[in-house]
Amino acid sequence: MTVESHVLSRYAEGAKARQEDLCCPVDYDRDLLEILPQEIIDRDYGCGDPSRYVRRGDVVLDLGSGSGKICYMAAQLVGPEGRVIGVDMNDAMLALARKYQREMAEKLGGDRVRFVKGMIQDLALDLEALERRLAEHPVRSHDDLLRLKAWQNEQRRERPLIADASVDLVISNCVLNLVDDGDKRRLFREIFRVVKPGGRIAISDIVADEPVPESLKRDPELWSGCISGAMTESDFLQGFADAGFAALRIDKWGDRPWRVVEGIEFRAVTVTAVKPEGGECLDYGHAVIYKGPYEKVHDDEGHVYLRGRRMAVCERTFRFLTEGPLKDDFIGIAPADPGEGKPWCAPPGTLRPAAETKGGVSRGGTPGSCC
Repeated sequence: MTVESHVLSRYAEGAKARQEDLCCPVDYDRDLLEILPQEIIDRDYGCGDPSRYVRRGDVVLDLGSGSGKICYMAAQLVGPEGRVIGVDMNDAMLALARKYQREMAEKLGGDRVRFVKGMIQDLALDLEALERRLAEHPVRSHDDLLRLKAWQNEQRRERPLIADASVDLVISNCVLNLVDDGDKRRLFREIFRVVKPGGRIAISDIVADEPVPESLKRDPELWSGCISGAMTESDFLQGFADAGFAALRIDKWGDRPWRVVEGIEFRAVTVTAVKPEGGECLDYGHAVIYKGPYEKVHDDEGHVYLRGRRMAVCERTFRFLTEGPLKDDFIGIAPADPGEGKPWCAPPGTLRPAAETKGGVSRGGTPGSCC
């Protein structure tokens, strides 16, 4: 039995009856749970609460949405101008989540949640469209298989389940560890693909304090129980960094392990990050001052920021540091007369002379005068 088939089987059972060993205790916002059907709450399995990171107006994608609990919680937070998409490959879970769509739409004052069938490591392929294709064109020969592969590639390119750069926030609750190790690199790339430039991720999952041995990986019960597929703490963050995310942060950390198996500690964490906006580096004369407390820090692009010094940055980096998740750590100084920008990215440690920043407009400091 493959990893996917065992996970499907176990979570299909979890859609019918509560499976206590598939989750660890989480303190969810009771106000958001109040309007949810009890069946959805009882059949949900997770290790964190990524709904806490949802903002009004967001387009939210929930990976491995299961019973739909986090989706319906997020729908209350995005407001009428936002929307929520849940993706899952399990028919039983999808049926449970969809069962209450009309009821929840009435409670929310609008139908802002939809559930789609797909694999989180291949967010471009619509599995329900694939199943219709297979019913009409069964694969009985090698030629049939080649035609199916061509159709799949066309679907991903022309009619992706989740389009490129279409999501403000990707959330997930204890699902990434269920993906086969051979597909995890693709999984991180897919998450990066669908997030808008400047968009965010908030991923709750189980990580291990040391590599999981092959003996545990071969145990299907431990795999579907969120143990065998867990990545190490450092590898989990590196997967997002390698995909292109920046400002990675362990925002939640389980003080105590959820489980200890053969001396390996497995605990719940929540990781947040941002997708850089990209674009050309243009120098208009911007500077930033790192407030401290460390002597110096460097970012994911290799820039170095010395504490208390005016560091030269391009306009794109300036906006990221003064408007993004790190804005409390930096003072930004915009040039009084920016003039015409020139293509340039400051070498690590480049200072901006005070003469070039006089009269500039500061942000991130203390408002008002000294008296």
